[in-house]
Amino acid sequence: PDARAPRRAALAALLALAPLAAGAQGAATPGGAPPGGTPPRERFTVDKYLDLERVGAPQIAPDGQRIVYTRSQVNRTTDRWESALWMVGADGSRHHFLVKGGNPVWSPDGTRLAYVAEGEPKGAQIFVRWMDAGGATSQVTRVPEPVADLQWSPDGRQLAFSSFVPATSAWRIDLPAAPAGASWTAPPKHVTALHYRQDRKGFDRPGSTHLFVVAADGGTPRQLTRGPGHVGFRFDGQAGGVGYGWTPDGRTIVVEGLLDSTTDRNYRNSNLYALDVATGATRLLTPEPGSWSAPAVSPDGRTVAYTGYPASRASYQAAPPWTMPLATGQAGARPVAGAPDDDAMNLTWARDGRALYFTVPQRGASNVWTAAVSGGVASGARRLTEGAHMLTLASAAARVGAGVRSAPTVPDEVVRVELGTGALTTLTQVNADLSERVTFADVEAIEYPSSGGARVQGWLVRPPGFDPGRKYPLLMEIHGGPHGMYGVGFNPQFQNFAAQGYVVLYTNPRGSTGYGSPFGNAIERRYPGVDYDDLIAGVDATIGKGIVDTTRMYVGGCSGGGVLSSWVIGHTDRFAAAAVRCPVINWMSFLGHADVPYFTMNFFDRPFWEDPTRWLEQSPIMHVGKVTTPVLLMTGELDMRTPMAQTEEYYAALKLRGVPTELLRFEGEYHGTGSRPSNWMRTQLYMTSWYGRWRRENGRVVPVAPTTVTAAAGGSGE
Repeated sequence: PDARAPRRAALAALLALAPLAAGAQGAATPGGAPPGGTPPRERFTVDKYLDLERVGAPQIAPDGQRIVYTRSQVNRTTDRWESALWMVGADGSRHHFLVKGGNPVWSPDGTRLAYVAEGEPKGAQIFVRWMDAGGATSQVTRVPEPVADLQWSPDGRQLAFSSFVPATSAWRIDLPAAPAGASWTAPPKHVTALHYRQDRKGFDRPGSTHLFVVAADGGTPRQLTRGPGHVGFRFDGQAGGVGYGWTPDGRTIVVEGLLDSTTDRNYRNSNLYALDVATGATRLLTPEPGSWSAPAVSPDGRTVAYTGYPASRASYQAAPPWTMPLATGQAGARPVAGAPDDDAMNLTWARDGRALYFTVPQRGASNVWTAAVSGGVASGARRLTEGAHMLTLASAAARVGAGVRSAPTVPDEVVRVELGTGALTTLTQVNADLSERVTFADVEAIEYPSSGGARVQGWLVRPPGFDPGRKYPLLMEIHGGPHGMYGVGFNPQFQNFAAQGYVVLYTNPRGSTGYGSPFGNAIERRYPGVDYDDLIAGVDATIGKGIVDTTRMYVGGCSGGGVLSSWVIGHTDRFAAAAVRCPVINWMSFLGHADVPYFTMNFFDRPFWEDPTRWLEQSPIMHVGKVTTPVLLMTGELDMRTPMAQTEEYYAALKLRGVPTELLRFEGEYHGTGSRPSNWMRTQLYMTSWYGRWRRENGRVVPVAPTTVTAAAGGSGE
């Protein structure tokens, strides 16, 4: 289960600075040498992953002429993704490296850029760079805790930011002093909260996240919010970014959070507050309990746009956009008329306050929407951009915005968005070199019927050089969440599977987002359930195309996909092998193992100590007696979301039953097994090597000679 959940862009040599047609994709020549004697195209083998680049957070200058964005590349020596800030003109010119750092924010007059980078005394600090020819740069903060979520005050004199404020433990004991030179063990971790750990961070320290302001030319930061609560929306206690916005007079900040003592007992509720910058006093804007977040203040300071929904026990509820008057708060709140029943993100006001822009992931794609605003009321929401792509609008100037676009055969690139027409222009070519030499697999959208009259959307990724007269091994990969959405963005995992000769099926079964709240909530109180029906119906629909070798069908997934892949093999013997990654196997023990306890409780009507029936019925461990499919288990050693103990339970049960099973414990990985580039490659290679060992003939699993899948010629052969 993912508390929340990379796309790419290119064939940029063909697309750069050319308006993008809806869903346009670069065409690759499968195999052989194209006309002109150029070298043959390669396939997307795992070593090509190291050549991919990522782009993100494009911030357009107030004059609309320059864009600063984050560019990430693999450092093959340190085995990490490393990021830096680059700048490109809004016409695609003068593309160049700017500085090491992240979280870029332009000053209101466009003369300076604030960003976060490693600084003194340690960790993430605020820096300000003058954007003239000299490029003078100053470190603005020197604080003991990392800073994040930068925003300029409207007059450009201050910067607001979030930072952690530690608290001291209240338990003291009279321990004798250690002898001189002694090396005693560290004291035990003292845990009093329900939420005391977080995946990718480790064990929490006592304390809270709060807002601060600091003079833009340096000085001592001033803490604005205080107390036992925190700023920032939190899903089941998981700290992340903080959404807030200044009013144009600089006197008030509207911020999301939960500024009271109920935070540890909270699942996903969040409030919006009006914060007085001078005094630190707060006024509650959203008295109705709910999941209210992502505030954006209008240019005239009178209206707040935000997302959310009233408090609900529903497993999933879409968070559409709303507006409310700052003066009266939620009493005057109205939903944005015409907005779909899907999640809205990246709320951005037009500079004149007459329109609101937002991004909506919907039906496997993501596009920008806009609504007209009059008197603080937003209506007539409509899709501004069109296309089978994943597009986000990250920032906007007067007439243009900046975003990131990706499509099935197009890795991420920065794009310019015309706010009047929705026309897109690709500005960067960071993946052009890869796109010019690699043949990416084509992706076909499909839709098929399932139980209860449901219609389900999915996609087939076909190997390069696909021959419809042949039959191919089928690999079904299942997304996590479970409330998440597969999209049509570039997916290196699927491209690599297809490059190895698999037809890849990926779908959005019921429980997925992007299809409205009822569809997403269809698995409430029964997960897994009808989502299993949808997955198997997708397999049947693919087989019906006559392209599948049914003796070589495989299933895999991580997190929520680990739940469903283990559920699948406990309910059918159609698959020759499975790769179950970072799964939940036993809902009862998972409640105590995971960093998201309320997420777990919310899937059941009653706690298991009152009635364990449903908890047991929905646990894959209780269906292990029916598993005949060979299973490869893969989980990170550091995983705090679906911890290793869940995998170990399943491993032991399968071994005791004599089912062919192997376990891979990934070093240095929290949830998932591919945050490190080398581990991403290992994940791919181990899975396809495992699949290559097994066939299923006449209902029985048949082992075949083990295969070694290498990165490419010259691989290490680990």
